[in-house]
Amino acid sequence: MGKKKAALSGQLTDIDLRLLNVFKTVVDFGGISPAEIPLNLANSTISNYISDLEKRLDMHLCERGRSGFRLTEHGQVVYEATLSLLCNIELFRTKINQSHDKIFGYLHLAFAEHTLSLHNSCIESALKKFTEIAPDVEIKISTMSSDDVVTSVQNKKVDIGITVLTQAINEIETLALFKEEMLIYCAKNHPLFNHKQISKSDLAKYSFVESPRLMLGREPYPEMRNWRKPVKAHHQEARATLILTGHYLGILPKHLVINWGLSERLKPLLETTYGYSNTFKAIKRKKNSNELVTNTFYQCLSDAII
Repeated sequence: MGKKKAALSGQLTDIDLRLLNVFKTVVDFGGISPAEIPLNLANSTISNYISDLEKRLDMHLCERGRSGFRLTEHGQVVYEATLSLLCNIELFRTKINQSHDKIFGYLHLAFAEHTLSLHNSCIESALKKFTEIAPDVEIKISTMSSDDVVTSVQNKKVDIGITVLTQAINEIETLALFKEEMLIYCAKNHPLFNHKQISKSDLAKYSFVESPRLMLGREPYPEMRNWRKPVKAHHQEARATLILTGHYLGILPKHLVINWGLSERLKPLLETTYGYSNTFKAIKRKKNSNELVTNTFYQCLSDAII
């Protein structure tokens, strides 16, 4: 019998680490297509990278195609080994950083969609100060839905998230940053647009677009639970589009309606009755491998809001 082929007989190279990072992201996001945005790579390029890794390791790592994405047994082993490898690399970076004048590594931030359009000075100030303190750290910023930010922090896909946290999570540390005003809107072609006096019972007669805060158990006001919500749009651009059809009412941030130039086409209803504020918080895991970099930026945020 011949000897079993050694897939990794030589040293790991930067290219190998790049391929493993791509593979990890594909697994984390559940497939090649969902991983296009976080990787900023085309579908075909990601597929080629996975194929290159399979050739390098002499293993079939995943099933991908019309039937969906699924890890093979070999793929699960490689994924778990990759998590361990990347964690150890980060621990190495942290130890080097702690014994050095400079901070090296990366910082991955995730913002809830349209958070940056608030132009809140604490984020800008924190980024400015952090860049001055740690100019050698590579910063990556991703935007996603509010709930996805929380999940990404929990799953160690990002270091710090800026989002609205609807409930306390034991392993997550939080820092309140700023607020946004949320209002119910109707479009110019909706029956309620020209009504001068509107009551709570008037709203209950019409359909709403379900947003994250209109999900069961998250409603800021109890009666919202009984409103009809035949359509869902948890991303704000999609929600605004549905509201603009005139068939639905829905909740949007006041600053977005203004920024998008929709103040004449969308009218807030019962502002003092159903208006509420979202508190945006910086969130991070209480224990993480990228501790020095993460804690340094977290402190920059804390200093910026004092």
